[in-house]
Amino acid sequence: MMQRRLEIARLEAQISNFDAYQKLPRRKFIGARTQEYRFAQYIEDWRIKVERIGNMNYPQAARQKNIYGKLQLSVSIRADGSVERIEVSRSSRQPILDAAARRIVKLAAPFSPLPPDIRKDTDILTITRTWTFTPADTLQSE
Repeated sequence: MMQRRLEIARLEAQISNFDAYQKLPRRKFIGARTQEYRFAQYIEDWRIKVERIGNMNYPQAARQKNIYGKLQLSVSIRADGSVERIEVSRSSRQPILDAAARRIVKLAAPFSPLPPDIRKDTDILTITRTWTFTPADTLQSE
């Protein structure tokens, strides 16, 4: 009898863990080279918006001090288009540029809601791109 109770308790714990896992948001991580059309179009639209906002809000301090460089940024976007998280994955080693990239994403937000074909299996889409602040005072995303 005691053995059965222990087995039942173990199975209930497994079910509880499974239920908690099922409630976690479904995440998808995408880079610049994605081939799947349903993601490629969304990411291209996102890139165009970010570059436009970035070029309109290029960091003045970087212009004045001739600071330029590359960084890798990961932006997690919820299904409604709001930003969940912004993370500098690889720093430019220039705090001005790293802060500017974060600021540009915040200025560009919110983004378009995720389309239904992405929402069917994704709650949070994380886009990782390399950003280049160029000597010509422009922002480019690779």
